[in-house]
Amino acid sequence: MPICPVDTSRYGSSEIKAVFDEESRLRYLLKAEIALVKALEDHGLAPPGAGEAVEKAAQRVKLNRVKEIEKKIKHELMAVVEALYEVSGDYGKYLHFGATSNDIIDTATSMQLRDSLTIIERRLRRLALLLKRKAKKYRDLVMIGRTHGQHASPITLGFKFAVYACEVARNLERLRELKKRVLVCKLGGPVGTMAAYRDLGLSIEKKFAEYVELPPAEIYTQVLDRDRYAELVLWCALTASSLDRIATEIRNLQRTEIMEVAEGFKYGVQVGSSSMPHKTNPITCEKVSGLAKVLRGFTVPALENIPLWHERDLTNSSCERFIIPLSLIILDEMLLSITNVIENLKVFPENINKNLWLTDGRAFSEAIVAELFYRGVDRRKAYFHVKKLVEKSLVQKVSFREVLEKDDFIRKYLSKEDLVRLLKPENFLGEYNKLIERALNYVSKVCSAP
Repeated sequence: MPICPVDTSRYGSSEIKAVFDEESRLRYLLKAEIALVKALEDHGLAPPGAGEAVEKAAQRVKLNRVKEIEKKIKHELMAVVEALYEVSGDYGKYLHFGATSNDIIDTATSMQLRDSLTIIERRLRRLALLLKRKAKKYRDLVMIGRTHGQHASPITLGFKFAVYACEVARNLERLRELKKRVLVCKLGGPVGTMAAYRDLGLSIEKKFAEYVELPPAEIYTQVLDRDRYAELVLWCALTASSLDRIATEIRNLQRTEIMEVAEGFKYGVQVGSSSMPHKTNPITCEKVSGLAKVLRGFTVPALENIPLWHERDLTNSSCERFIIPLSLIILDEMLLSITNVIENLKVFPENINKNLWLTDGRAFSEAIVAELFYRGVDRRKAYFHVKKLVEKSLVQKVSFREVLEKDDFIRKYLSKEDLVRLLKPENFLGEYNKLIERALNYVSKVCSAP
């Protein structure tokens, strides 16, 4: 009976969960054991045909038999070896020679991570390109920028999307960089010295690495150093936080009082509230934000796993069974969810324009200060004089432009025509177009990289 939500259809795609299910895990472990026998065969430590024979025999290893053996001997990897031994005939004598459990376990984990990160990388790239398209589509849709939750200066919706596209692309770059440290194999024996292989250790390791299609780590003890897994989990949390950022922005912009963008809602089918028929809640973005909290929580045990006793202890094992597969399955769910939100995002230009003018033009005060500076006014003097006029507009409940037009100091430097031009938000967007283009060029470069 499923208990964890990822064991149901609620979170994570079937594609990524197939990488981490029990049957798949067994096949990865068997693949590592087969690779070892093939490497031994290449060096004359197993007879010709041993690798192929063991590979065929491995197809007959059943998960329930492995569990049956493990229940008896209390050792996860030896249960796999024993189950494989039972079906390997005379070739069973060559199984696991010179290896320790984590040579097989850590190598199998790397194979799982390679396959799961291929899925994640594909999803990240898709999201980055989707955000790029949205940035182009809404490049010139002027809206109010907000800092501290308050109206700031104008921005465009496309500018926002370009910012998010770059952040997703940076996480894609980070993933490609960390893979060379995370996706490695090992074959060093009990303390990492390859002692059982005498002077053939490095050569056997090289062939083993070729069969599992992973480069060997530079050096290791009985286990791969756990800073590698910590980096992966930290990256998952970092990427999740970037997705949380996008989701949080959409949630805020979907507030009833703002309603500039909103998640797609299937009217006539979808239910927003069990008691209030009018509700259309941003539930997918809220899910993304909630799952990001879980992933950030995994960073502490990942870091705690780095210091192990001497050449290793077993304190890392139990929590890795949670944090490694769950980090990737949850991140997969978040990527699918936020991509769906962006694809079906509702944009309300009329509300964007209404909110842009909510302060009667006061949100464009920086444009006035800047123009006064360019006309020779001391910046500090310009700032405080305009600030006084902003407050006057607010207290007297009259438009900012009207206050400016009646002010003697302002009239000395700026005509009515100047004020009309300066108080158009589309005229105070600076280099937004070039900045968007620069950002999208970066996204294209990252997404086109192999």
